Amino acid sequence: MSETTTQRTVPAPSAEREDPPSAAYAGAAQTAAAMTAHLPQREERETDSGRPRQADILRAIGETGYRFVRCDQTIYAVAVDGGPIARPIRAKGGGGATGSLRQCLIREYIRSTGRTPSQAALADAMASLEAIAMESPSQDIFLRVAADPVDRWTTWLDLGRNDGVSVCIEPGRWSVLSPDPVDGPLWRRSRLLREMPIPDHPRGGWQQGIELLRQVLPMSPDSYPMAVAWLLAAMRPNMPRPVAYLTGEQGTGKSTGGRMMLRLVDGIDAHLRSVPKTEDDLAVTTAAGWCLALDNLSGIPLWLSDFLSRVVTGDALTKRELYSDDDVVVLLYQRPVLLTGIDVGALQGDLAERMMPIQLEPMTGKQRRTERKLWETYGKAHPEILGGLLDLAALVWQKIPEAEAKLTERPRMADWAELLWALDQVTGWSTLTTYTGAQEALIDDVIDGDPVATAVLRWALAQPSPWTWEGPAAQLLELLQAPAGPDKDWPRTPAVLSSRLVRAAPALRRRGVDVRKLQRTKTGRPLRISTEPGAANG
Repeated sequence: MSETTTQRTVPAPSAEREDPPSAAYAGAAQTAAAMTAHLPQREERETDSGRPRQADILRAIGETGYRFVRCDQTIYAVAVDGGPIARPIRAKGGGGATGSLRQCLIREYIRSTGRTPSQAALADAMASLEAIAMESPSQDIFLRVAADPVDRWTTWLDLGRNDGVSVCIEPGRWSVLSPDPVDGPLWRRSRLLREMPIPDHPRGGWQQGIELLRQVLPMSPDSYPMAVAWLLAAMRPNMPRPVAYLTGEQGTGKSTGGRMMLRLVDGIDAHLRSVPKTEDDLAVTTAAGWCLALDNLSGIPLWLSDFLSRVVTGDALTKRELYSDDDVVVLLYQRPVLLTGIDVGALQGDLAERMMPIQLEPMTGKQRRTERKLWETYGKAHPEILGGLLDLAALVWQKIPEAEAKLTERPRMADWAELLWALDQVTGWSTLTTYTGAQEALIDDVIDGDPVATAVLRWALAQPSPWTWEGPAAQLLELLQAPAGPDKDWPRTPAVLSSRLVRAAPALRRRGVDVRKLQRTKTGRPLRISTEPGAANG
């Protein structure tokens, strides 16, 4: 076989011949020139047509259309004629639905000139704008909720809309409006931040809105007010909140109930998530969203227990920045936390003191509804439920200032206790009593789940009260009765025993047994275990 090759000679373009610019291109050039008329002439301007460089046009759009602010060593851009939304400078994914400054510059350039800017021009413009923004003023940037810059008792709730419309919750009332971009809070967005509906004022006040929520959430009478309290706390900034733990037997709607609660404070499309494999991954997703909601937990390992405890009170993760040798990224977060599960097993003391169980009731066949019908009902009631919560929040915000003087005793997380006290004053509920009672029950769960705490409690309460023992951890390990048979949770060394006792000390103290480490001596650091009079009967 032979192959036949056909060759064709294409004439080279003539250097003397050039198509004239189109009318559209001429109009785009005029627009670009008008946008940069205030800029000084530079050597970089093209000499053939006098058109400004693409980088100059992009920089002019950024300088005239946006102002720059700094928060936590990060630069954000705020549209001069837009809403109170702070856009990241370069994020390719784009700051949620609002986009990054880079994306906005590309969009405005295409609209103004009808052409697509080159990557080199974008890089030059972004480098220039970042240099200009180095002298920008500092201003706080918020995610979902914020305190009012002027009134300490007023808070804001971001609805996640592109126009920046938000809810202003004042003592006694709330309103839907757009914050002032200069004097009000600035919002940042992420892909995890979902849009919320415009809330409606229920005709029957907060009671009607709360009743609509009760109709779709099958909770026990004691747990339902606690769920409402957690939702109100999720709308309040800069406060530790307990971990809402939705529990119940199989088929009680834990995941569905968790999604309903989550979507009231984190958007209509928010979802529960599974636990990531690493703490770093969990920290990144926690910082990017408002609520941390983990579904279907069957156990809480030690690293996750410590992480959740830090999320409640506030924490920061510092990591090396990608593609750099000596720069770091700091992720700050203090978030509402929601968990679902049948039984998470043994709890660590630190997390138990921050847990709030919410018991879901078993449903009969007549109570069950199809998924489609349930979410249709929820979707229609969502604006009124949110409005009812806001009505209640405004009244609770009005009462909170009185709590500081009238609340005599406060459990851990005093801000949360003050909110419960104010909620009880408005509604007539007893959420503060319910919460403290649930904490006592969790203390028993912590001790029962820790063989070391159980052994120390049994041994100490068997002694005549008052009673004190002092000695090294090695001696205590010999005195305690280890569980019969092999037990991987029983400490094998004095150092492990000492560490376990420090973790269990708060729970043991609540049961009348005080465990403390004494000052170090030449032979080591001894322990002291003591009981108060009547502890054996407590």
